[in-house]
Parts: sequence; C-alpha cells; structure tokens
Amino acid sequence: MKFRPCIDIHNGKVKQIVGGSLKDAGDQARENFVAEQDAGFYAELYKEAGLKGGHVILLNGKDSEYYEATRVQAIKALKAYPKGLQIGGGVCPGNAAEYLEAGASHVIVTSYVFKDGGLSWENLQKMEEAVGTEHLVLDLSCRKKDDQYFIVTDRWQKFTDVPVTLDTMKELGSHCAEFLVHAVDVEGKANGIETELAGLLSGYTDRPVTYAGGVGSMEDIELLRKHGKGRLDVTVGSALDLFGGTIPFETLINL
Repeated sequence: MKFRPCIDIHNGKVKQIVGGSLKDAGDQARENFVAEQDAGFYAELYKEAGLKGGHVILLNGKDSEYYEATRVQAIKALKAYPKGLQIGGGVCPGNAAEYLEAGASHVIVTSYVFKDGGLSWENLQKMEEAVGTEHLVLDLSCRKKDDQYFIVTDRWQKFTDVPVTLDTMKELGSHCAEFLVHAVDVEGKANGIETELAGLLSGYTDRPVTYAGGVGSMEDIELLRKHGKGRLDVTVGSALDLFGGTIPFETLINL
C-alpha cells in the first residue's frame, strides 16, 4: 500500500469537497476545505516528499466560466512536479497530449470512455492511440445500486450500465496502465471507507489500483489495508492535515 496524494481543483482553487454534491449548474459543491495556496504549492510539497502517482483533478466542466482558471491551476501543478502527477477531469484525445507535454505522467479518463450510459470501445481506442496504454489511467468511480457497484460519470451524477467487477477490470486492464476508483457515496465525508468495494478490488492484481473515498483516520487506513489485502494504494483528501483534517501528512509519507 502506498499513499497517493491529490490536488482537487474547483472554481480555480484547490479544494476538498463532498464528491456527491458536485453539480455543473452554478458550479456548486459542498466544500470541506478551500486552500489559500495554489496547486503549484501542493505539487512542490509532494515532489519534496518523493510521492509519485498522485492525481490532479479538474472539477469544473468545459462549459464552466471557471474552467480556464481551473485548468491554469492544473497546468501549474504539472509543471511544478514533472512526471510526478496524473491528471483527470474532461480529458479527451484533443487535450491529452497537452497535459503530457505539460508534465503529467498519465491522464485519467472516465466520461470520455464511459458515456451515454455504457462503455465506448471506440473512444477507448482513440485514447490509447492518443497517449499510449502506458500513459492511460481508467477511473472506475462508482456508486452502489441494487447491491452492486456501477461506474458513474458526469461529475459522478449519471449511472452507467458498467458494473465494477473483476471481469470488467480484467477486460479493461489490457487497455490501461492503472485504475483509480472513487467510492463516490463516501467521497469527501471522511467517515469510513467502503470495505465491500475494497474487498472486491483486492481480487484484481494485474494493474495498480488506487482507492479513494471515506478515509477519516489511520484506523480507516488499516481497514483498507486489511480488506484490500495490502494491494490497494490509497488517496486521502479531507482527512489530511494539509486540507484541514487530522491525519498527519508526515505519517502517510511513510506508509
């Protein structure tokens, strides 16, 4: 298990939000923390700590009046830590190369590949052609419905018909370098992880998998280690002391 740091950017500022509250209409989200420092500050911090594989997420849609300010912050982070951070949020073949050239090690994709309620193999192929499988991370952010986890898109508001199962991950694993999985129903709440989801993800061993969502304490980290059988990397957002939480950054560096 490794700690993967994050830089979430909304309305041009580094923030921690409650994931399920994010809405394009009015660029609204329930905020847990709004940083005074810019994205470059956090990227430098992660670089100095030697933490690789963290992710920068643009939380505004392309039609938002804040999109450009958010994108500027994201590019600032990538340039501060070349090849140390991944980037996601509105990534498509048209802009993916720009992010890699700016310093991203990987691009993270959800809505471009999982669209119109399903999986677009055509768009997945376009992403592979644009950046190469070795630079592609698939975000399997999911919510539970009818006792099963399904991938959700469009600011985590729309369910697809693609379940998060070992078969799905095995099928997609040959088309990407890693998986990022946000447990959306607990994202940003820092009141416990989805142990069932962690157990499911632990059965997949072909590619690195990073779990995000609900970590509120070191006890949650240990729960994730247990249910994930030590195979899952972890992201900590709102519970991290850098973002107003109680888990010391220095502790997570040495996971």
